[in-house]
Amino acid sequence: MIQCPECDAAIDLDPDDVDEGDVISCDECGAELQVVSLDPLEVELYEDEDEEEDDEFLEDDDEEGELEEEEDEDDDWR
Repeated sequence: MIQCPECDAAIDLDPDDVDEGDVISCDECGAELQVVSLDPLEVELYEDEDEEEDDEFLEDDDEEGELEEEEDEDDDWR
């Protein structure tokens, strides 16, 4: 038995039924959890690497948008 790191709910998980790296969901809060160890059985909140890259890409786009706005403001004074 392990506990969800997000909501502390008890999760009945048999180490024989999962492999290290597997992603499971908490039945209580729906958090995605990744199995990080089988002995002892441990899970942590799962963050999809693709989502992280997408978030970084969006942040970069926001910064570029701010630069373009500043350049447009400079053009307005002429």
